[in-house]
Amino acid sequence: MVDCFGRLILEQHTRGGCLCGAVKFRISGDFESFFLCHCSRCRKDSGSAHSANLFSSSSSITWLLGEENAKIFKLPGTRHTKCFCTICGSALPFYQSNGDMLIVPAGSLDSPVRMRPNAHICFSMRANWDNGLASLEKIDELPS
Repeated sequence: MVDCFGRLILEQHTRGGCLCGAVKFRISGDFESFFLCHCSRCRKDSGSAHSANLFSSSSSITWLLGEENAKIFKLPGTRHTKCFCTICGSALPFYQSNGDMLIVPAGSLDSPVRMRPNAHICFSMRANWDNGLASLEKIDELPS
């Protein structure tokens, strides 16, 4: 791409994939928001205190490898959706059902995330053990 002065602009692509390497993707475009969701559905999806998802209404995804291994689960009667690798179970990007919002699990990215989360959402629904965690001991490796 070239700007109005004829200078080359290198497009920034965000890359990611699953844990086992069977699925790889590239995201073209920018993210508008980054939310940490504490609802019970996102806790179930992530197996953790919250999900961490980036949102974009203008980005596109290119599947580089293993798109056939990406499966979408939609919880009946809700807007809740999860895409995952059928081999290792890793969370993967997906378009919301109306197709106008790309949702990308932050943990699926191999590229650095260039923005900080905007907010904790559904915070009142957080797990009872998800309080005061900043004061816990920090260990850089697996405990012995």
